[in-house]
Amino acid sequence: MQKARKPSPTESPLLIEIDPEPLPETLTALGGAPLVVQTFRSLGLPASVRQQVRVKERERGYDEATMVESFVILNAVGGECFDDFQRLREDPGLREMMGHGIPSPEAARKFLYQFHEEEKIEEAKRRRTGDQSAYIPEESQPLEGLGEVNRGLVQELGRRCPDQRIATVDQDATIIESRKQEALRTYEGERGYPPMLAVWAETNVVLADEFRDGNVPAMMDPLTVAKKAFAALPETVTTYYYRGDSACHESDLVNWLRDEDRAEGPKGLLGFAISARMSEALQKAIGKVPEGTWEPDGKPHPVEIRECAEVSFVPGEKSEHKDTPPLRYLAIRIRQRQENLLADGNQVKHFAVLSNTREWKASRLIGWPREKAGTIEGVHDVLKNELAAGVMPSKYFGTNAAWLRLAVIAHKVMTALKRLALPAELLTARPKRLRFLIINTPARRAHHARRLVLRLAMTAARLAEWLEALRLLPLRV
Repeated sequence: MQKARKPSPTESPLLIEIDPEPLPETLTALGGAPLVVQTFRSLGLPASVRQQVRVKERERGYDEATMVESFVILNAVGGECFDDFQRLREDPGLREMMGHGIPSPEAARKFLYQFHEEEKIEEAKRRRTGDQSAYIPEESQPLEGLGEVNRGLVQELGRRCPDQRIATVDQDATIIESRKQEALRTYEGERGYPPMLAVWAETNVVLADEFRDGNVPAMMDPLTVAKKAFAALPETVTTYYYRGDSACHESDLVNWLRDEDRAEGPKGLLGFAISARMSEALQKAIGKVPEGTWEPDGKPHPVEIRECAEVSFVPGEKSEHKDTPPLRYLAIRIRQRQENLLADGNQVKHFAVLSNTREWKASRLIGWPREKAGTIEGVHDVLKNELAAGVMPSKYFGTNAAWLRLAVIAHKVMTALKRLALPAELLTARPKRLRFLIINTPARRAHHARRLVLRLAMTAARLAEWLEALRLLPLRV
């Protein structure tokens, strides 16, 4: 006879009762939020916001720096909409730790409304030519100011990390889906917004962001974002690189990158690699590559044969100047090992990369742009899925642009916290991990010797790490 199994504890009711009266003590579940705020203030962001962002018309209410800091807190703790400010307001411990109140959802909404200027939209529409439907409006003055805050943050981070002298700028657009009626359809068919970002790959810091309507093609004016990205880099950087996908294969951008005396950018050689758009002429050139010149591309693949080769190709486009050396074109060939058809019904698929770098082997140069998957594509994922940029809050273009830029600032603040003050093993930690280990730490407010003291529920070893982090994040005087 089989012995009866002991019941699982999970089958029993909870051995607690909920007291209907709120706890009289001041507790918080966000005891780690002060580290984020300390980073924000240590980087000099309050003064930068006060200088660059001016939207308040009256002295009443929160100043601009307090509003921006509150949006950074919202992103850091996992909020994703205006209404989530109400949840933060319900935490009295958070208010006391910050030294200021948290704005109401309506106050936060009105603050961001001031970043939208309908006149900028109308001006952009009037500048369209012919049958052009897409346009990129100029930024309002408050939004430009927020961009200056972003650039100042990068400069300060560079000042504190002077040994980082190499900067690889990765540029790419992403799609933020939206069900709002005002959102236009993107090239993939869904409604949304496709902002373009540029990231400093070595530090995981966003250098520039440009908000766009859904119908704006990714190839439309990528040079503007590239210029802003390189202009944001600190003076400590001495070596420059650039990587982009096929949307960056645009003549103005390519010519600018090739020009060692480029305007509004660093002088000298700037090594780059860009995924090439597959034209008919380029496809024919790849077809003429001798079979014996193809070499393995990376490690062997269990299903596909991946090879690469140099391509003799000079496109008849304005991106090629007579007084500059021809670009280097590299082809990638993908075939099935069993000679089966690929997903698109073909037996072989070709891709190409163009570059001005000639010192590297073909296999290395082709693999280099793929590293963007761990940089800018990862930043896109974090902004949309772990910070608040994945849901646009308004029908107003400028408001949504400011919402994205505030999420970018929050991302930079959390990146700076990891790079400047936290243990090395957390350097690659995403916001979700930081919330689990740091931000969502229970804490109790206490008074000791006429001072407000925060008692944290953690081990002595982890508390020592926190105290060291605070020491490494002094306030700027």
